[in-house]
Parts: sequence; structure tokens; C-alpha cells
Amino acid sequence: MVGPEQPLLPGTEAPGAEFERKADEIIRQYPVSRRSAALPLLHHWQQEFGFVSQRAVEWIAEKLALKPIHLLELVTFYPMLRVRPAGKINFRVCRTLSCALAGSHDLFARIRERCGATSSAGHGMYVSPDGAYSVEFVECLAACGSAPAMMVEEEEFERATIDTVERILAKSQASRATDGVQKG
Repeated sequence: MVGPEQPLLPGTEAPGAEFERKADEIIRQYPVSRRSAALPLLHHWQQEFGFVSQRAVEWIAEKLALKPIHLLELVTFYPMLRVRPAGKINFRVCRTLSCALAGSHDLFARIRERCGATSSAGHGMYVSPDGAYSVEFVECLAACGSAPAMMVEEEEFERATIDTVERILAKSQASRATDGVQKG
């Protein structure tokens, strides 16, 4: 939960014309009550900018003619809304029953330890000090029969272990090394 000890970041995001067009399209889907567009707009903002900032709350509140507190209620309630940027590599570990029984809580702890993800980013997400990695619990990833499940970016991993994490990290480091050689 976002509280006084962890306020929203101010944000410097500047929505462009295409973002605004999409926002207006979302709002038109709710002709009876513009307020119903609040959650879809928060998702739209997060998808575009990576997290929900104070700027997002103010922009959406103005767009919907709402008080910012109505948006803050959503931001602080829904754990899928990020109030801090996720790491460049974001591990999402399922925490529901099948995965928990198969060791997802231990996997989560080991990923945090391995990546140095110690800084709380709100809603149970932890980020490494350099911003390279983050790890968060998520609800069911629909892989109950092959638990524990996790996602990294949009790729799902079933029967995930710390070895799975090591392979992902090795691949990422190799990719960064290759990118560095190509740029140099």
C-alpha cells in the first residue's frame, strides 16, 4: 500500500497526441460515467510510462473531472498498479496456492537475494539499487499444473527454479555485452 512513508513520485511524463487520442477513445467507452474510465486510464498510463506517478493522478483526474483522491484510491488498492518504475528485468512470481505449495515464496526470496532487489517499490515489488532488476508477486498465471510459475517481461516460465533465474540473468548479461560491443 502507498502511504505517507512512500508517496507517489512527482513524475515528469508528458503525454503526447497519440497517448491523448487513446485516452479519449478509452473515455468514450464509458458514456454513462466517465469515472468508470479511471482504472483503464491508469493502466494506459502505466503501459506508456512504466508506473503511475503524481503527474498521472493529476492528469487523469483533470481529464475525468474527478478529485485526485478518487484516483489515489485505485492506485493504493490495486497491486498491479506500480508506483515506482520496475527494473529493466522484472520477475513476476505467482503467489497463489498451487505455486505457493510448489515453492514460489522461496523462489521469490532467492530472486530478491540473487538480484539484490532490496528497495521496496510499493505493493510488494522490490527493485535493485541500480534499477536493473525487480521482483514482485502476482496472482495466478494459469499454470497451476506446472507450478511454480513466473513471468519475465511477457515470457512465462513453468516449474521455475533458481536455475531458471540464473539462465535468464546469463542471457540478459550476454545480450548486454553484445549490445555494448555493437555500440562501441
